Amino acid sequence: MGQPHQGDEAAKPPLGVGMVGYAFMGAAHSQGWRTVGRVFDLPRRPVLAAVCGRDGQAVRAMADRHGWGAAETDWRALIARDDVDLVDICTPGDSHAEIAVAALAAGKHVLCEKPLANTVDEAEAMAAAAASALGRGQMSMVGFNYRRLPATALARTMVAEGRLGALRHVRVTYLQDWLVDPEFPLTWRLRRETAGSGALGDLGAHIVDLAQYLAGEPLGGVSALTETFVRRRPLPMRASSGLSAVPQTGASAAGTGPVPPSGSGEDSGPGSGSGSGSDAVPGSRSGAVTVDDAALFTARFASGALASFEASRFATGRKNSLRIELNGERGSLAFDLERLNELAYHDHTEPASHAGFRRILVTEPDHPYLDAWWPPGHGLGYEHTFVHQARDLVQAIAAGRPPTPSFADGLQVQRVLAAVEESAEKNSLYTPVAV
Repeated sequence: MGQPHQGDEAAKPPLGVGMVGYAFMGAAHSQGWRTVGRVFDLPRRPVLAAVCGRDGQAVRAMADRHGWGAAETDWRALIARDDVDLVDICTPGDSHAEIAVAALAAGKHVLCEKPLANTVDEAEAMAAAAASALGRGQMSMVGFNYRRLPATALARTMVAEGRLGALRHVRVTYLQDWLVDPEFPLTWRLRRETAGSGALGDLGAHIVDLAQYLAGEPLGGVSALTETFVRRRPLPMRASSGLSAVPQTGASAAGTGPVPPSGSGEDSGPGSGSGSGSDAVPGSRSGAVTVDDAALFTARFASGALASFEASRFATGRKNSLRIELNGERGSLAFDLERLNELAYHDHTEPASHAGFRRILVTEPDHPYLDAWWPPGHGLGYEHTFVHQARDLVQAIAAGRPPTPSFADGLQVQRVLAAVEESAEKNSLYTPVAV
C-alpha cells in the first residue's frame, strides 16, 4: 500500500473543505476526505475545515467525531470562511441550487451530492453557474459515487476498448425495501418539496448515470410507469434526517422500518424539511406522501441500443441491490453491488464449446484505484467510493482539469428523470429526453 510520507503531506498546499449537511451522507463524505490523503499521493492536502448543519449541538458532535475543525449553523457563514476552498453539499435537494450557486459566486470549488437538483430549471442554473466559474478556475462535480468502484471503472474501460462491440441493450435495477412498513414516518425523503422525487431521484438517478457512464452515450427517450403504494404516513415525532424516525402514532422503534442504505441520498442541513408538510390534515397525525415509491421505464440510447430500468424502495428483502448488465455484439458485462469486488464478463468471440461468463476479481494493482490499497484479493467496500471521489476531485482541481461527472452531466441526468415523470403522467407515452 503506497501511503504518502507524513512529512511530504504537511508540505503540500492545503485544500480547505467545508461540508453542508452532516448525517448519513455527511459521514460517508467525511470518511472520504479524512482518508484520501493517507492512501493516495495527492498534489494538495485536504483539510476538514468546517461542517455545517442547523442543530448546533448535533453538528458540533459530528465535527468532533469525524475530525472537522469547526462547526457552523449557517451555510452562508461556512462559504464566507477564508479557510474553505471547496464546498461539499450533502443536504436535501431543495437547497442544492442555492448553496452551489452561492459557493461558486464566492470563488469556491463545489462537490454536490446526487441528484444535482430537484428540478431541471434548478439544474440548468447550477450548470450555467458552473460553466461560468470554470472560466475562473473553479471546479464542480456531482457525487455519483458508484462510478468510483474499481469494478465499474474497469467495466467502463472495457466498453471503451470495444470488448463488447456495438451495444445492443442494458438492464439495470436498484432495489431497496426500507419503505415496506406503512408505519414508517413521513420524513423529508417522502416529500416532493424537499426530495424532488422518491425512488426515481434517490435510486433512479444513480442507475441512469451509471448506465450512461458505462455505455458511453446518453439516453434519448423513455417510456415510464411510477407508483406510490402507501399514500399517507404518520408524521414523525421530531425533525428527522430521513434515515430513521419515530412516528407520532407511537409505534415502537422496531415497527418504524429499517435504516435505508447507501442509495438514499443526502442529509439534513440548512433548508431541509422535517417531514410535517403543509398538506397534513389539521389535527391529523398523518400526511400525504408526494413522491413515487417505485419507477419502471424502458429507454433508448442515442445509438439505438435499448435499456430497461427499475427503481423501488418496496422490494421486500432487497437492502441495497444495484445490478447492471450490458450486452453487445461481441460480449457482455454484469455487475452486482452486493458483490462489488467482482465483474462478470462473457467474451462472445470465444468458441461456444468453452465460452461463458467468467468472474473477474477486481483487486489487482493494475485495476482502477487499487495501486494504493491492499495486496491482491483483499477487497474494498462501499466507503471507498468516497475516498476515490475525493482523490479524483483533488487531482482535477490541482491540474486545472474539469472533473467528471460535471454539473452538465448532472443536468443531463435531471432531464432524463423529468422525461420519466412526464411519460408516467401521460400513461407511459414515449418521451424524448430534452437536449
